[in-house]
Amino acid sequence: MDPVLGWFESRREELIEWIRGLVEIESPSHDPAAVNRAADYVTASEAGRATVERTETDGYGDVLQLTYELPGGGEDGQILGLGHLDTVYPHGTLQRMPFRQADGRLWGPGVFDMKTGVAYFLFAVRALRELNVACRQRRFVLLLNPDEEVGSPASRPFTERGARKSAATLVTEGALGLDGKVKTARKGGGQFRIAVEGIAAHAGLDFEAGASAVVEIARQIEQVAGWTDLAAGVTINPGVVRGGTTSNVVAEHASCDVDVRVPRLDQAAHLETRFRGLRPFDPRTRVTVTGGLRRPPMERSEGTVALYKLAKGLAHEMGVELGEAGVGGGSDGNFTAALGVPTLDGLGAIGEGAHSERESILAGRMCDRAALVAKLLAAV
Repeated sequence: MDPVLGWFESRREELIEWIRGLVEIESPSHDPAAVNRAADYVTASEAGRATVERTETDGYGDVLQLTYELPGGGEDGQILGLGHLDTVYPHGTLQRMPFRQADGRLWGPGVFDMKTGVAYFLFAVRALRELNVACRQRRFVLLLNPDEEVGSPASRPFTERGARKSAATLVTEGALGLDGKVKTARKGGGQFRIAVEGIAAHAGLDFEAGASAVVEIARQIEQVAGWTDLAAGVTINPGVVRGGTTSNVVAEHASCDVDVRVPRLDQAAHLETRFRGLRPFDPRTRVTVTGGLRRPPMERSEGTVALYKLAKGLAHEMGVELGEAGVGGGSDGNFTAALGVPTLDGLGAIGEGAHSERESILAGRMCDRAALVAKLLAAV
């Protein structure tokens, strides 16, 4: 058996218990104290193993940075690892979907997205040190963010700063599919709000004096929805609409929140221009556009392909065939890839059901996946 894989197989129960401990700390994004309790758990776990830096943010939990010295005295460079400690689940979720082992899986809120991925990084460093595996780079910097599920508004500068100092970025977000594909491309995404100010009037007594914000927002929705181009991978989803007061009043206000996904940076710039250029159909109304693209696309670059090929070869050494895919959702890896830093995503748990009561991972694939993360840390 591959020695790194064997190390993980011998510590399987220890790995599961560590994951259990983190999953059982509820950490919704908008509760800084809760996310910080998850950061406390990691900090206590890594005492004496890593140099720990915690930075407070405004409105979110702490950004947690762990710096490890890798064995072997390699080049004076670093690898950046990205993870997050926040989840989408509100407090009380553990009562209806507690951590459990059943049907060959681990279940629980955040077990797939992405608390198991955090464990893989920490245990990967332990494996490399205990096996004294010579690593090409001298340092591994692990950044655990508190706000990824809400777009990383506070942590993005930390991610980009770390990426600029790194030879490559590894992201242990969950894999794609139960065959465990890694992610070599991600769409960029964001949200625009189109707001309309009309003129209120009595719908029966003074209809012509009014200018309906609801009718105007309907026209705007039809227009922007028409910008979807499935062949080019561009999707425009008007998801939430608000407007009006009662049916006998010509609506004075209306708005729509629009989700946008694009696979390329040039498409993102083009859509920004189109949204900012929206004009009213009814000149008596006023249209205002706010928001924008929060995450740039992670394009399938030469550097990312090289990382994937390296990972594929390392997986093959363990008897695992590793596939790749592009996906519509974003991660913090989008930021690093947009800076031109080779980035490989989806290296985390193999499972399904993120953000739902079906969230789970395949227990039988934990060890080979964590071993792959360790072997990549040594080889990059």
